[in-house]
Amino acid sequence: MNRVGTVVVVGGGLAGITAALRLADRGSDVTLLESRPRLGGATYSFSRGGLSVDTGQHVFLRCYLRYRELLDRLGVGHLVTIQPRLDIPVLVPRRSDIGLRRSMFGPAPLHLLPALAGYRALSPSERFRAALCAAALRNVDPDNPANDATTFGEWLHRHGQGPRAVSRLWGLLTVAALNIDPSEASLALAARVFRTGLLDHAGAGDMGIADVPLALLHDGPARTAFAQSGVRLHTGERVRAVAGSAAGHGLVVRTDSGELAADAVVMAVPHAAAARLVPTDAKTEPGCWDQLGDSPIVNVHVLFDRRVMDLPYAAVLDPATGWIFDRTAAAGVNSGQYLVSSLSAADAQIALPGADISRSHLAALNRVLPKARSAKVIDVFVTREPRATFRQRAGSARFRPQPGTKWPALVLAGAWTATGWPDTMEGAVRSGLSAADALSQSGPVRSALREVIV
Repeated sequence: MNRVGTVVVVGGGLAGITAALRLADRGSDVTLLESRPRLGGATYSFSRGGLSVDTGQHVFLRCYLRYRELLDRLGVGHLVTIQPRLDIPVLVPRRSDIGLRRSMFGPAPLHLLPALAGYRALSPSERFRAALCAAALRNVDPDNPANDATTFGEWLHRHGQGPRAVSRLWGLLTVAALNIDPSEASLALAARVFRTGLLDHAGAGDMGIADVPLALLHDGPARTAFAQSGVRLHTGERVRAVAGSAAGHGLVVRTDSGELAADAVVMAVPHAAAARLVPTDAKTEPGCWDQLGDSPIVNVHVLFDRRVMDLPYAAVLDPATGWIFDRTAAAGVNSGQYLVSSLSAADAQIALPGADISRSHLAALNRVLPKARSAKVIDVFVTREPRATFRQRAGSARFRPQPGTKWPALVLAGAWTATGWPDTMEGAVRSGLSAADALSQSGPVRSALREVIV
């Protein structure tokens, strides 16, 4: 392993935070530049009338090993809760007690049979065919380029899954995990989600969620970790360009306030920003990153004067609602109930007026939460993430670059890079580790870290 002298990390999301800490731990002199006033990238919070609001609901799974290690590194592993076993309540109008709940017994994938057998949103014959389909999905290799060229929807159709099974089971999970409909989604990425999260290890898909606002999970703790590790942090510092040094070695990072010289740079920004900032002659395939595209998420926040839902979260079989999360305690609400609904793959909603989204959403809540019909709405508002993830469609793998560029001292990080994972918090953290490893030439992440799910 080679120690890198001075390193500038551009971007303070999870990828940048991870890369900065890993390099500092290995003895590098690290400076992190972030254009926003806070750290965390897409995972952040803001205040609204005394309410602590997360921009989006970022759920993770037990199999997110690298993300969980980052939380422990930041000293906040105790501020999240992972359910003891996968249990997803599913709300359907005029129906109750529907959900997906794995068995505590039996090896994978047999642990899922009770969940499918009891999933009454599908008919018995649909459940049987879904079980056969799940068994076939175990044989799909996420690393095979041919599978990335195929849509998950095509594959499901070939394996006997009709429209109801797709929308009520496979689509319910795919849209939440990949932020795209199965008809567009990469089969390879879908296989990664279902195999890693559900089919290969019994407890891998158990859901985790933050017990506090995301700012208390990522922003503040990362600042503390930086101070302890000697990482210099500059927020509100917009990077304009990266160039070779006139001295003939190292790089120069140009910002709104000046220049910084460094032996190496980690570019840990979204793909559109990387396409602008990385010099053309440093790119392995110029012009490709922009073709990744974007998928939006819309979040609807509702504060009721009383409790209307007795579940910590639930999936809803209604496109106007998506998944609902009870964030009352996490947001510091002392009375009533604060619910947040996350509408993934929100292409149809992202440009609509907030009033229209709110009206449709409240009507949908009334259909699945009877107590909401008599409750008073204290506040309702919408937050939007137009570029929440890259568009994880079939064929996207060829546009995702490895961390290295044609300039050995310039590496890339971000969940959009070639991590082999979807655009998730886990993918972001893994990309930061890979970028740091590419600079220090210590070999791939997987060879150095354990892959045991506990």
